[in-house]
Amino acid sequence: MIKNDRGPTLIAKYVWVIDTIYRAGKISFKELNRRWVGDEEISQGKELAKRTFDNWRYAIGDLFKLDIGNENCGEYCYYIENEEDIFNNGLGSWMLNTISVSNVLTKSESVKDRILLEFVPSGQEYLQPIIEAMKDNKVLNMTYHSYNRDEEYSFDVHPYCVKLFRQRWYMVALSEYAYNHQKGPWIYALDRIQDLQEKEESFEMPKDWDAEEYFEGCFGIISDHRMEVQPVKLKVAAGQANYIRDLALHKSQQERERNEEYSIFKYYLRPSFDFQQELLKNGAEMEVLEPLWLRKEIADQTKRMWNHYKEDK
Repeated sequence: MIKNDRGPTLIAKYVWVIDTIYRAGKISFKELNRRWVGDEEISQGKELAKRTFDNWRYAIGDLFKLDIGNENCGEYCYYIENEEDIFNNGLGSWMLNTISVSNVLTKSESVKDRILLEFVPSGQEYLQPIIEAMKDNKVLNMTYHSYNRDEEYSFDVHPYCVKLFRQRWYMVALSEYAYNHQKGPWIYALDRIQDLQEKEESFEMPKDWDAEEYFEGCFGIISDHRMEVQPVKLKVAAGQANYIRDLALHKSQQERERNEEYSIFKYYLRPSFDFQQELLKNGAEMEVLEPLWLRKEIADQTKRMWNHYKEDK
């Protein structure tokens, strides 16, 4: 992160500009500068030069892929042209949200004992070397300890992409081990990597491989293309529906019906194991209506759960 000897980081200033314009909707440079000077923690009491602001606009576009436009009429108000990108799951949006939270926490030293965070075992020490290898299409030698094997083992992989899901980073990579190579790209959790070394050899990235397409229709990290993308209909109790409505289970979520007792949500996805686990997590507050095979599968899993407890006295 770029440092500024006079106080806040340059990135923190970018985030301040984005947040201020976004909250205002539209804002003139005069009003933006007034708010800037008023926030002494970020401005240290100094005005924001127009030329500096214009340079920041271009830098924000490059870094966060957010375009700050100017109406060029009236008060020449500034606004975020592609505002919808703030809500997307792209890298720029993720960076903006992460840095915004980081800045808030950095400025909260006086109440740090009242801010409780969640541990994220994401194997971050390997994230940077993987991304560096992805840039140059370098082969990686990886020592990995899978939950399905008693011992760790080493092999070479071609890193295709990385994905963050449920507090863990994952890498999609093609193994050079003959048996796994035939199966195509595989998914590896970074927190299960024991060692990682970049090799001199390079690999050729398949021109027709696309990360978004690889996970198209998937709920989380399981990419089982043997399972077709299909409509799934859920009946959710009214109280739980409030949570589902505000934090969608999947980007395809559509609320088709709503009343005082329940809501009906529809999705288009691959209802693989991780999605089924999500359904079970919601317990009796959520019922699968369609497809029938998924309804039966969840019912069977519920019965198996009941069998563990029914003999208790």
